[in-house]
Amino acid sequence: MSDGRLPLDAPQAAREGEQPDVTALERYLRDALPGWPAGANLVVEQFPSGFSNLTYALRSGDQEWVMRRPPMGAAVRGGHDMAREYRILSALAAAGIRAPRPVLLCDDLSVLGAPFYLMERVRGVILRSRLPHGATLRPETLRRLSEALVDTLAELHAVDIQHAGLADLGRPEGYIARQVSGWTQRYRAAQTDDLPDMEAISAWLAAHLPAEGPAALIHNDFKHDNVMVDPDRLDRIVAVLDWEMATVGDPFMDLGTTLGYWSEAGDPEIVRQFNLTHLPGNFTRREVVERYEQRTGRAVPQPLFYFAFGLYKIGVIIEQIYARYRRGLTRDPRFARLIDLERALAWMAVGALDRGQM
Repeated sequence: MSDGRLPLDAPQAAREGEQPDVTALERYLRDALPGWPAGANLVVEQFPSGFSNLTYALRSGDQEWVMRRPPMGAAVRGGHDMAREYRILSALAAAGIRAPRPVLLCDDLSVLGAPFYLMERVRGVILRSRLPHGATLRPETLRRLSEALVDTLAELHAVDIQHAGLADLGRPEGYIARQVSGWTQRYRAAQTDDLPDMEAISAWLAAHLPAEGPAALIHNDFKHDNVMVDPDRLDRIVAVLDWEMATVGDPFMDLGTTLGYWSEAGDPEIVRQFNLTHLPGNFTRREVVERYEQRTGRAVPQPLFYFAFGLYKIGVIIEQIYARYRRGLTRDPRFARLIDLERALAWMAVGALDRGQM
């Protein structure tokens, strides 16, 4: 039995309230990009998945690009810095890392009302929470994909940040403590509901900070739907996407975010609905840690801390998105249930802390 061929990641019509000014965009790109196709008009569609920065497919004649811009009504400036994301992609391209090649950066707010950048369009499959109707993935394929994901994360952490010109991208000293306090502050600034489990997790994290290790380039949102795989070989990663949260810091914290996204068969249903890692053949979270240790040659001394942090951080991100929905800054109907997902993630974290293991 073989895996069925899955459709390539494809855009759709832009969501209501998120349509860019195509006329203004085309006028700008005609001047900014060399070799604009004669007589061709700009066509703009939107990639419908993702909960943060907005991603669009642009086409003019036989030329294609992908455009990224901050979400409408976003208040978290540091998480939506287009120039920073463009710089990271430029460095990764020079270092030979599998990431889309950047094409153009625009910080002129008169064009779209926000900064944006263009990058090459990489074609492939993104494995999201639900497979297309009738599609299946064999356990052995998911096993190899688990290996590829962890190996790619280890590869990113091995990037020579000095040689890549990224050493000043973050402040690695005191990174873990700043992350715990920073995400706690973000949670309180966005808080919509009373969630005692979230308060309990932040207090535990602050009281159990581990020692810091050597700094590395970290993605900070590394998961299945932020990588693109080869449609003919679903265990081959062709590009790592969504670099908006990347920085230089402790790589174990990056691993913790991945563990937070990595659901298992016994996790709450609402958590399992948001990814594919609970399906047979995938690594368990424990196996993710073991593979990472094998590939990096470094032991992970406190997996429980990093797992709890990952769940808490994802919960805060969800709270920020949900708060925008509650304030009417986005009408995306997917956001309505996010508070229930946040509760489930917090419940998982508290349960893991009570058990003393992931």
